[in-house]
Amino acid sequence: MNPGFDPEEIAQLRNECKAENSNFIHVDDEFEDEEENNEHAHVQFVGMYKDAEVIYDALIYTLRLHHSTLVYDEALERLKKEMPNYISQDERPENYKISAEEEEDAEMLLTEFIEEIEENEEITVREHVEVDDSFEYGVGLEVGLNKTEITDKVIDDFIARFNAGSVELDPTLYSFTGSEEQD
Repeated sequence: MNPGFDPEEIAQLRNECKAENSNFIHVDDEFEDEEENNEHAHVQFVGMYKDAEVIYDALIYTLRLHHSTLVYDEALERLKKEMPNYISQDERPENYKISAEEEEDAEMLLTEFIEEIEENEEITVREHVEVDDSFEYGVGLEVGLNKTEITDKVIDDFIARFNAGSVELDPTLYSFTGSEEQD
């Protein structure tokens, strides 16, 4: 059975939320060590799913972060077509060898692809809530919001609207560039 549907787990989360005086708790995970992260949050909260109480496990992130992730992934795909033997830094096995020159070429190409994708606005994103009911703990949510940062207030407001069934998503498609400072 999925422990996120277990009344004891739900009661425990409810107590943790009450202790924090909040309608959610932050989940510590391996991506959360950057202290300056204000573009995404991993939280859990209690809500209703198909007439039953459940723990929602939610990743909430800004559209800018979502966009830059998709742009990076697309640029990486293009790089792999140009340099089939290249393996990105976060996917490398320990025995992977690459010359400094090849690494530099790969990074230059990657940067060019990213700029090209952004310039041509090839990738657009919109606000979304994706529900994953085959999640191993409760029900998974991926939430992209058109906010400059994901604060506790943003999370709190989203959860209140989500649980009330009154989330209104902005249907506008957005595209971002890496550095907004440039002219």
